[in-house]
Amino acid sequence: MGGSLRVAVLGAPGVGKTAIIRQFLFGDYPERHRPTDGPRLYRPAVLLDGAVYDLSIRDGDVADPGSSPGGSEEWPDSKDWSLQDTDAFVLVYDICSPDSFDYVKALRQRIAETRPAGAPEAPILVVGNKRDRQRLRFGPRRALAALVRRGWRCGYLECSAKYNWHVLRLFRELLRCALVRARPAHPALRLQGALHPARCSLM
Repeated sequence: MGGSLRVAVLGAPGVGKTAIIRQFLFGDYPERHRPTDGPRLYRPAVLLDGAVYDLSIRDGDVADPGSSPGGSEEWPDSKDWSLQDTDAFVLVYDICSPDSFDYVKALRQRIAETRPAGAPEAPILVVGNKRDRQRLRFGPRRALAALVRRGWRCGYLECSAKYNWHVLRLFRELLRCALVRARPAHPALRLQGALHPARCSLM
């Protein structure tokens, strides 16, 4: 056994978080968007580079990270495992929605602020979903990727949950970086250095 890993998939409502997870786990895509009814936890086993890992993948909309808590969907408090003990974060935005990108920016900042002192630095991968709607995107990919990688010091990747494009790659790279987080290199550098073929499949 390779061990266990906790992954949190976060982002604004409607950006495709659940669709990405379902493509990865089940190979299907819901044609109609249905808001996620509260946080969900998936527990698949994956084979990565010859070792088996038990994953805990948290999926669920959260309230605006810049707003005050309230209502049924609140930002997880600092004791929630999705912030305190997560091994890696996936922050999803819609490449056609600048508001969802701003949302991810606020999420990243909130993660940094609520991470317990002394906790290992968890890799963050910013994912632009809905690449199949490329013509409607709000900004050029290269500029956004440069901002995330150089300014935010996070990894960056684009995918299409609808057509299952780069979904497997997304999780493969994220898991590889989470496994080497103890090395001295910064998580963003590890994410960029991990972009090469590796075996990753569900058990």
